Amino acid sequence: MLGTIMQVLDSTIANVALPHMQGSLAATQNQVAWVLTSYIVASAIMTLPSGWFAVRYGGKRVFIVAVTAFTISSALCGLALSIEQIVFFRILQGMSGAALIPISQATLLDINPKEKHGSAMAIWGAGIMIGPIIGPTLGGYLTEYYNWRWVFFINVPLGIITVLGISLFMPDPDPQKKRRFDWLGFLTLAIIIGCAQLILNRGEQVDWFDSSEIFIYFAIAGSAIWMYVIHTMQTDNPILPPAMFLDRNLVTSLFFMFFVGLILLATVALLPPYMQNLMGYPVLEVGTLMAPRGAGTMVAMILVGRLVNRVDPRALILFGLSLTVVSLNAMTRFSTFVPASTLVWTGLL
Repeated sequence: MLGTIMQVLDSTIANVALPHMQGSLAATQNQVAWVLTSYIVASAIMTLPSGWFAVRYGGKRVFIVAVTAFTISSALCGLALSIEQIVFFRILQGMSGAALIPISQATLLDINPKEKHGSAMAIWGAGIMIGPIIGPTLGGYLTEYYNWRWVFFINVPLGIITVLGISLFMPDPDPQKKRRFDWLGFLTLAIIIGCAQLILNRGEQVDWFDSSEIFIYFAIAGSAIWMYVIHTMQTDNPILPPAMFLDRNLVTSLFFMFFVGLILLATVALLPPYMQNLMGYPVLEVGTLMAPRGAGTMVAMILVGRLVNRVDPRALILFGLSLTVVSLNAMTRFSTFVPASTLVWTGLL
């Protein structure tokens, strides 16, 4: 849980410091947005092989390496002298942190009996929500009273404690050295994800398909998709076995998680600069007003953990989606005169 908290913390703690990074590094708003984008894209790409690495080399060993690399890259982010340097180090940080969540979840499922998986996952989820809760507030405090670089330096002591905890307490199953890795499948998926992000990030700036740059990204992504499909149909060991997607529960869960992630990450990324640049809130207040978003999630996960074995999970999902609709509907009415109470209750929902 502590390793996951560190990874989740870093996806939110830097948000409130973006305007300060922009001024310090002489970057444009579009350039400084890559501080978030590069981290998320690198994490998404490197999450794919994390399961294979854990099975091949042992989850404990991979976890220790990942946390160590994450801690070092965090320190390098804090030492960056240009926007190019910090984006590069954020890519390294995202790559190394990608394994933390899936390996910690796999460990949780391994050490708990099946009948307690729902409750254990809810407790784990509530624990990692400490990151989104304290991330904006801690980021605002460090930026206001120290420097934006401390939003990265804070990971160093956390990383050291995490490595010590993993070394002492985490179980170490035997690795399966005979399992091969699907490098072609991984590379084509990485290209698809990277090009999709470039299309979305650059499209608005260069007028979408009126630009040859977007056409190039689209052509590369289309070629990678074609290669991936043909390769997956012919290989005996694809990185994502197609048989997995015959499970309706898995496909439905992926569908919901995609849109939940889209909603949560978009609002977390856009609200801090909106509140600072248009609404005039100081950075410390922005962090305080963003904290209820994590608090609402933590409370919900604790309740779900108690209800998951008593109530139909579909009813819980429907109730959660209904609250999300109410919150998003209220957020569409935001203006430069939104009262703080509205920012708080929409975040809680």
